[in-house]
Amino acid sequence: MVRIYLTAFLLLLVTSSVVAQEHKSKPTFSITINGRVKSPKTFTADAIRQYKVYNIGDVVITNHKGEVKGTAKELSGILLRDLLQSIEPDAESQKVLSEYYFTCIASDGYKVVFSWNELFNTTTGNTVYIITSKDHKSIDTLDESILLISTADIHAGRRYVKNLQSIIVRRAE
Repeated sequence: MVRIYLTAFLLLLVTSSVVAQEHKSKPTFSITINGRVKSPKTFTADAIRQYKVYNIGDVVITNHKGEVKGTAKELSGILLRDLLQSIEPDAESQKVLSEYYFTCIASDGYKVVFSWNELFNTTTGNTVYIITSKDHKSIDTLDESILLISTADIHAGRRYVKNLQSIIVRRAE
């Protein structure tokens, strides 16, 4: 009987590890901004490159424990804030924008959140980028496709989004 349970448990482990591998990010070639906006908008790689591009340099990627996971080299990108300024939030007044936040979602479902005030009223907004090139490779040719990074974060890996596919604008309740 124990042998049957052990065999079943091992099969479950093998099956779940195979399933977990199927949840890898798929490359993305555009970002859609929707939610509490007057009109949803989709940005292709070409549209993203039309914004002012900043030279970011190298960024050390660390996990939540502060362990170095790698270095993103020779980054260039646009400010997320610049992209968001091209959409019109569905808000009855400017005052309520303090209640708004952005959920940035990768193609594998990974999510990170930024508040409206964080991006538009603090210096953090000057350090959150959508990457247009990495290691001298264009956004179109990267395996990680559309990237988002917050370079001022203590642990940059927490908000390093590979294959960004959408940004949902929401209002806190």
